[in-house]
Amino acid sequence: MKPRTFLLLITSVSALGGFLFGYDTGVINGAQYFLSQYFSLDPVMKGWVVGSALIGCLVGAISAGYLSMKFGRKNSLIVSAMLFTISAWGSGLPSFLPESVSLLVMFRILGGLGIGIASMSAPMYIAEIAPSHKRGSLVTFYQLAIVIGFFLVFLATYFIGKNLSVEENIAFGWRRMFWSELIPSGLFLILLFFVPKSPRWLYLMQRPEEGFGTLVKIHGKDLAKKEASQIQDSIDQNTEKPKINFFSKAILGIIIIGTVFSMLQQFTGINAVLYYGSDIFEKALGFGKDDVLEQQILLAFINLIFTFIAMFSVDKFGRKPLVYIGCVGMVVGFALLGVTLQMESVGILSLIGVLLFIASFAMSMGPVVWVLLSEMFPNRIRSAAMSIAVAAQWASNYLVSQFFPVVSESETNMNDFWNGSLPYYIFIGFIIIIIIFTYKFIPETKNKSLEELEDIWD
Repeated sequence: MKPRTFLLLITSVSALGGFLFGYDTGVINGAQYFLSQYFSLDPVMKGWVVGSALIGCLVGAISAGYLSMKFGRKNSLIVSAMLFTISAWGSGLPSFLPESVSLLVMFRILGGLGIGIASMSAPMYIAEIAPSHKRGSLVTFYQLAIVIGFFLVFLATYFIGKNLSVEENIAFGWRRMFWSELIPSGLFLILLFFVPKSPRWLYLMQRPEEGFGTLVKIHGKDLAKKEASQIQDSIDQNTEKPKINFFSKAILGIIIIGTVFSMLQQFTGINAVLYYGSDIFEKALGFGKDDVLEQQILLAFINLIFTFIAMFSVDKFGRKPLVYIGCVGMVVGFALLGVTLQMESVGILSLIGVLLFIASFAMSMGPVVWVLLSEMFPNRIRSAAMSIAVAAQWASNYLVSQFFPVVSESETNMNDFWNGSLPYYIFIGFIIIIIIFTYKFIPETKNKSLEELEDIWD
């Protein structure tokens, strides 16, 4: 098999972790109404069932650093695939299991653990196998897989629910929605046994023969020699340095920069739009209940198309230019939505604002954050540092998810001045902070090897 083909195949397999990230996150949106009716959930319990997976995501991201360093990036992904599969099976509560909300939550948390591990391990694995001139576009495969998963799960839950009556959906339709995830999760688990271990991890574990063999399969012999030399030189230099002090000014500074950048991705408001899209369309934009699902599919489709654009431009234009362009688009999009809400002139401009925001995020902060996190940290701290940054992102996701409805339904937001627009102006403020932070602290990493990037921080 040609190295280029082999590289594309193993990238696609590892990116399935992103697909399951999107699928598992989205499946609860289609199932929650029916299972809420089945279990007669009050609003507090409904929020707990939906949000419980985020606890698993946070714990999974924290533990992924240790797992990926101790057992390797590949084995970490295998663990995540097993968790996805168990969660998908158990969330449907097979007939021989006692039916209870607590048991459902337990399986949702297991799925969250899988998401947390995959969200750290998959982009890092891709970055460590990719040549420098293709690394940006290949890591973007991961974000592309997330939005494909999110898009397809909307279609899957729509068609499952559409072909059943309301009573049937309440009785067992929601189970089928969860079980539909068994197909991609089982495929992910099987295919992972055919991908190689990360060559950089093998070198770190002092297994250079295996590492070089993998590099040859991925890059061909000539490029493999160059990559192997850079990796070995980096490891030799690091072994001469004292034991890593994560609280030293240099190391702590790198981790803080990566962590803040990761958190800012969530403070754009992306998951407020994705999680509460139906509420935004129904309450803020005046769409009827029958139109909400179609609008959600439209959001997912726009997300998908513009992620493709990012994929083909991130290595051409660089990481920072995409962030700047995307942030301007996000500001304009939310400004359109905010102004039309304030002026009580909700209509086509409001919808354009939401779609412009989604498109701008999809071509900038969506993929670029994963690209930068996977490549900006030095080899010897990559696992731990990325684990911290991704865990902080999940914590930020939780904060936005919890406080968006609070701010959105507050008396201040509903007064005659704001008319429901306040949350979007808050998000605009954070997006402006992203522009400033990127300009001041984020290096351009285009076309640089992972070892060359260490010199930037030094």
